[in-house]
Amino acid sequence: MHSRYEEMYEAAIRYYIQDETMESIAHQLQVSRSSVSRMLVQARREGIVRISLGTETGSRSPVARALGEAFDVNVHLVSLGDAISTSARMERVCSLAASILVDSVHDGAIIGCAWGVTTANTVRHINRRPLRGAYVVQMNGANNPRDASSFYVGSILEPLAEAFAARVIQFPVPAFFDYRATKEAMWRERSVQAVISYQNRLDFAIFGVGAIHGRVPSHVYSSGYLELDDLSKLTADGVVGDVNTILLREDGSYADIALNDRATGLTPAALQRVGKRIGVVADPSRAAALLGALRAQTMTDLVVDDATANAVLDRM
Repeated sequence: MHSRYEEMYEAAIRYYIQDETMESIAHQLQVSRSSVSRMLVQARREGIVRISLGTETGSRSPVARALGEAFDVNVHLVSLGDAISTSARMERVCSLAASILVDSVHDGAIIGCAWGVTTANTVRHINRRPLRGAYVVQMNGANNPRDASSFYVGSILEPLAEAFAARVIQFPVPAFFDYRATKEAMWRERSVQAVISYQNRLDFAIFGVGAIHGRVPSHVYSSGYLELDDLSKLTADGVVGDVNTILLREDGSYADIALNDRATGLTPAALQRVGKRIGVVADPSRAAALLGALRAQTMTDLVVDDATANAVLDRM
């Protein structure tokens, strides 16, 4: 007698691969046709069957090609037009980013995730795909003086890990330390070193691009992580946004920005060691920050809408 999982798997193979009818499958498995239908629905819910669409035709457009060639990235372009709402734009782009991640990961994968508005939306679209021996790793610290809880980050990491049947590796440090010396001391702690060892072995990374003045507020600039005086200094220093809470200028520079000495996210240089790095942006007002992220070579894959892509090209 087949187990429930084996029956679902066999039904899925016969229906989707061998093109058998439900009636034929029911006869072979000695169950009713309605039972076969329920098996197929459950197989999709549990990730045994994954149905995906090819990359949208917009990814072959001149805009996508121009960005791809300029920055040596794979551009996954969502063609939406200018009339779409901000929330719908975010939904469409994040949905495509989720499907790209699901189709990419494999057993034993170590998946890095940076918290933020965009990744929070992306995780909601992740379809269940259980993996063996996988890990989801927090890439940047999250606590701040106004809220020391990890609820926000947990609401991103835990559903992502659940979808992949993965273990969560949290990074329980602030987004920004008050003092550089404190960070240097913490980085010598064994508990912190244990998390960093996972970060150094990432196979995949997914993240958004924050912007100081984005139309969709970036969590790092709107939720108490930085004081008003900090924001004024950053603007005066030409900072336009961040990746993984590492602050960037539009030209892609970041090493001489003082606050980065106290930041806890992976730097662009550290990110470049990750094989597949998926950056997700769905806001034309973040064009300057995205351009800085591209120039800093933070991503191998960019998931973006056409209006945001055109805004980047205009700034170039």
